[in-house]
Amino acid sequence: MGCRILWTLLTFLMVIPVSAQTKDNPSKTIKVLSFNVFGGRTTKGDLNFEVVAKVIRDIDPDLVALQEVDYKVNRSRKVDLATELGWRTKMIPIFARAMYYDGGEYGEGVLSKFSFLTTRNVPLPNVGGQEPRTALEVVVELPSKDTIAFVGTHFAHEGPAGRELQAKALNEVFTKNQYPTILAGDLNARPGSKTINILEEFWTPTYDRDHPEPTAPSHDPKAKIDYIMFYPKHRWRVVSKEIIVDTYASDHCAYLVTLELLD
Repeated sequence: MGCRILWTLLTFLMVIPVSAQTKDNPSKTIKVLSFNVFGGRTTKGDLNFEVVAKVIRDIDPDLVALQEVDYKVNRSRKVDLATELGWRTKMIPIFARAMYYDGGEYGEGVLSKFSFLTTRNVPLPNVGGQEPRTALEVVVELPSKDTIAFVGTHFAHEGPAGRELQAKALNEVFTKNQYPTILAGDLNARPGSKTINILEEFWTPTYDRDHPEPTAPSHDPKAKIDYIMFYPKHRWRVVSKEIIVDTYASDHCAYLVTLELLD
């Protein structure tokens, strides 16, 4: 009888912790990628959707913010680029129009391993004559059952005035989120610029302030213009980060950050 009781007790102690670890405490760590995909065109000027998809597949991110995304545009052979990349990477795609362009539409995209709870496309202000810009937000639930928001955007390239307006508008809208939020995108501004300083009044950057990692151009990176940030500061921790250099897939390097959601 004593042996049976002891065996039962040992079995209980061995099984319960494993169950709790696998079911009740799943990982809160996610891999986030920002990637300007150049409309699906490579640096050699051809269309090669597979080479872009391979960069993403090899990284295996959980969420991807795509910039310069074509939707049924003539120059891209009328391909729905977000959906094409979603199919090739086995991720869930969504596209958000910033403007009509060349027989189709042009804007932002997101790829996700997680289904979308909600999505919204928020137009950003611009200075007269500049290309329209937008911010695409998806709200998802992580395997840990935590809900987060992920925002992808692409600021104006024509000059600082438009970017500064866009940074202020982005702060106004997304810092009101009820969920911890990640911001990713091509901001066309360098660290220390007024645009980035406006964002960093609220958002915590993931780059090294003393030695910012350049992301463009891909063949000889010299400028840090692609970013991942988060809000609020106390809800996230940077686990790792990496610049992904592929001189063929795009004129930008992809920027990868692994984040841990904190309680």
